Amino acid sequence: MIIAKNAVQSKAQLVVPSHLVSEIISHCRKVYPHEACGILAGKDGVVKKVYKMTNIENSGVSYMMEPSEQFIIMKEMRKEGLDMVALYHSHPHSDAYPSPRDVKLAFYTEPVYVIVSLINEPEIRAFTINEDGVNEVEMKVVLK
Repeated sequence: MIIAKNAVQSKAQLVVPSHLVSEIISHCRKVYPHEACGILAGKDGVVKKVYKMTNIENSGVSYMMEPSEQFIIMKEMRKEGLDMVALYHSHPHSDAYPSPRDVKLAFYTEPVYVIVSLINEPEIRAFTINEDGVNEVEMKVVLK
């Protein structure tokens, strides 16, 4: 797995336990050649739980999370006292960088967007997408 850092860096940081990074990559590989998508829940930029979502577009170049699943997960997160700290999706055939479509459809400005490229060895990168543009977020993988 490659964690790349070569875009403009944001001051934000995302902390993800290594076993959850493995879970995200496993989900992305499982739905290949389609894009995987999901929600990363936690507190203060620290991921505690991965919610794998259904991509209703069933596509290798785009994703849309299943709305009723998303609603149920948001209720569960609230009940558990967790926040949506990041959204993730895969790029089965392109780099781990937001596509123009990703930027256009970035409805949330608060959570981080995590992208997993499956070209060769998996590469995982994190970004903020907002009115300031696309900025890479430092992603710390920790053993927990």
